[in-house]
Amino acid sequence: MNRYHVPLVLWVTVYLAVLIWSGIQPRDGFTWFLEVAPALAGGVLLAATRRSFPLTPLLYVLVLLHCIVLMVGGHYTYAEVPLFDGLFGAERNNYDKVGHFFQGFVPAILAREILIRKAVVNGAAWRNVYIVSVCLAFSAFYELIEWWVALGVGSDAESFLGTQGYEWDTQSDMFLALSGAVSALLLLSHWHDRQLDELAKPTGKQTSR
Repeated sequence: MNRYHVPLVLWVTVYLAVLIWSGIQPRDGFTWFLEVAPALAGGVLLAATRRSFPLTPLLYVLVLLHCIVLMVGGHYTYAEVPLFDGLFGAERNNYDKVGHFFQGFVPAILAREILIRKAVVNGAAWRNVYIVSVCLAFSAFYELIEWWVALGVGSDAESFLGTQGYEWDTQSDMFLALSGAVSALLLLSHWHDRQLDELAKPTGKQTSR
């Protein structure tokens, strides 16, 4: 057994427990669905690929944490998460900024894992450029989704957008995703490499870095 093994039962239990809590009388049902939909899609995707393309334990934990961030935001709406009301004297609720940081932090390790295991890019420097670019593209695409939702449903999308009157909300969201991606590469790459090596041992393959 991989010494970094994450028990499947524990992962699923935490995921389902937070999901069920999140869905019990959320502040806004429509916003809840919009915010939690990526976590639901992620859970289905992980279940479908668990045997054909199992991930490193580090990535499984990061995905779970990201799902929890989404579920908490869905339950309260991002502008009304209690712990972040007036936190550090802020005039707005900044829980959405946590979400956008994770939007870069977790996809960076996901992209890194796929690029390394599939040997898509040669060399760490170019790989990091690709990873950061992918994370920025994903963040920008999410902002487009928010725009399309706002155009489609009008004022009902206000809780989903969570701008709280901040005119630079879109730009700051993308900057935080960029910061998250860079932070993940700086802080977790060495740990991630060790787990990739452990994951490759049963097949005898060497990961190319």
